[in-house]
Amino acid sequence: MRAPDFIRQRAKSLRRAMTGPERTLWSLLRRDQFKLHFRRQHPVGPFILDFHCAKAKLCVEIDGPMHAERVEYNRRRTAWLEREGIRVLKFTTEDVEHRSAAVVVAIVRTAAPSTA
Repeated sequence: MRAPDFIRQRAKSLRRAMTGPERTLWSLLRRDQFKLHFRRQHPVGPFILDFHCAKAKLCVEIDGPMHAERVEYNRRRTAWLEREGIRVLKFTTEDVEHRSAAVVVAIVRTAAPSTA
């Protein structure tokens, strides 16, 4: 499903203003060293995904403090993505900052069955 123009523009601005944890994870995922091609701040339908691997139908989200305030929105978003066949993995900013290797291992293990 193609995202509306305003969503695509918002995604473009978010790519320019990534948070520290997003930059950290992007530096680990962008190399395609795991045979997974991720896009960052990628629009899918009405939503913008932190990281998306189309081949694995996988969305990786980094939840910071603002996500705690938007519990219902996040629940609806996850449900919509899952109905579209996209699995959602969520990590906290602390996970990425302090356990980035474990985060990458979890992402690769989750994506591997879909990419084989």
